[in-house]
Amino acid sequence: MADEDKKPSNFIRDIIAEDLQSGKHEAIQTRFPPEPNGYLHIGHAKAITIDFGLAREFNGKVNLRFDDTNPVKEETEFVDAIKEDIAWLGWSWDKECYASDYFEQLFEWACSLIEKGLAYVDDQNGEEIRLNRGTLTEPGKPSPFRDRTPEENLDLFQRMRAGDFPDGSKVLRAKIDMASPNMNLRDPVMYRIIRQHHHRTGDKWCIYPTYDYTHGQSDSLENVTHSLCSLEFEDHRPLYNWFIEKLEIFPSRQIEFARLNLTRTIVTKRKLRQLIEEQHVHGWDDPRMPTLRGMRRRGFTPESIKDFMARVGVTKFNSRTDFALLEHCLRQDLESRAPRRMAVLDPIKVTITNFPEETEWYEGPNHPGDASFGTRKVPLTREIYIERDDFMEDPPKKYFRLAPGREVRLRYACYITCTKVIKDEAGNVVELEAEFDPESRGGSTPDNRKVKGTIHWVSATENVKFEGRLYDHLFMSDDPEDVEEGHTFLDNLNPESLQVITAYGEPELAQHGVGDIVQFERKGYYCLDPDSTPDQWVWNRTVSLKDSWAKKG
Repeated sequence: MADEDKKPSNFIRDIIAEDLQSGKHEAIQTRFPPEPNGYLHIGHAKAITIDFGLAREFNGKVNLRFDDTNPVKEETEFVDAIKEDIAWLGWSWDKECYASDYFEQLFEWACSLIEKGLAYVDDQNGEEIRLNRGTLTEPGKPSPFRDRTPEENLDLFQRMRAGDFPDGSKVLRAKIDMASPNMNLRDPVMYRIIRQHHHRTGDKWCIYPTYDYTHGQSDSLENVTHSLCSLEFEDHRPLYNWFIEKLEIFPSRQIEFARLNLTRTIVTKRKLRQLIEEQHVHGWDDPRMPTLRGMRRRGFTPESIKDFMARVGVTKFNSRTDFALLEHCLRQDLESRAPRRMAVLDPIKVTITNFPEETEWYEGPNHPGDASFGTRKVPLTREIYIERDDFMEDPPKKYFRLAPGREVRLRYACYITCTKVIKDEAGNVVELEAEFDPESRGGSTPDNRKVKGTIHWVSATENVKFEGRLYDHLFMSDDPEDVEEGHTFLDNLNPESLQVITAYGEPELAQHGVGDIVQFERKGYYCLDPDSTPDQWVWNRTVSLKDSWAKKG
């Protein structure tokens, strides 16, 4: 977790502290209530950090509750994935709950609201309900079925449960106020008829409660003291409180915070699904996706995400956070934990003409700032690869890398001087020749001459050949959804969000396993992808070394 001085003010923390100090609650209980209809994304990580983090900070408890009230879209696959992602972030829950655990109790409470004259069965279809709901400036029109007697409504509702009516033919609505300025209070739907197999209850139910009816009552059943949710639910809070008040149950308190909005990022499930279905990305775990699965595959760490959330803080006002801050937190975390390796991504061959035929091995630290990482051996041979941009035929004055007649240091190994430039028929440089100074082995120079340039390299004959996937932002615009009329967010896609290259790394790369993260010296941080096989290694670029956020600071 980030240091305390990185934590901005947190108004929810202040509310909880006051409630505990006043004796309103002896302990706090929070919950994280995802719907199991998709994979968690970086926005969920903020809610998770708040729900779990505050519960732990105040020695309270947190439930993981699946809001499984829509069997059309929900699957056990998503339940398992959500639990896996939360555990990966480093959080554990005290109790695993499901809204479907409460279906019987919710039904009984709905019956009690009917008996009190506070709910009724409506025969209007969805389109009619929508049209009669009114607008922000005009009140809604009462349903022609609004004045049914409690006895008639109770009979119809029980028959709805028994399966006597077709899907969509009837709904149960709360009877509140069709003229309310808050549209959520205009007789909201509580139950609808859906004949669909449920991932936990099977075919027991053919009526399912809505989110607005289920959520507050589920909180109450679990004695949730502080129900924390994003700001778009602020207008739902009066309805949340209305159900609790009318049912006379434990008064959970809903508190809203601003959701996470990141530059160059979209988290709407419908649009993420569109990206996949139209093959703009390769699945929910594509490293360009904002899903936690995609970020994990790319090489993001739980620690960097938690640090980022601590820096962003908790506010009541929506704003957009620069993605560069998240990358900054990632670099800071990986700087201390990632071992160093050498890899050449855009190779040009150099033949060291006076080098021995035998391979020589040189020692390099696995981490220059932490001796506990140990060292590794790197092979130097007559033929090596260097980065193409580490050579220039006609360099400017302040260019300190390899050039004709110029000497550079090969990292960990020796000094070489370029002696020959080989070109193709078109005049392109295709290969180089060089000579090395035998006295410079290990970086020593008896005459103490100064060599300003140091470059990395890889043996051309003893290496690990791999596929490098160079990931960049999926969208070019800070706000991908801010488009002109006639355009869509897809017009903001970055055509260079993925480049695939063939690259070469030092032999030590073969000792790493899937998910391992290393720093390719001078290039960036890379993560070994699950697509890797013994015959085809795949390394994903997690993030480059260039830190635009640090420069802003």
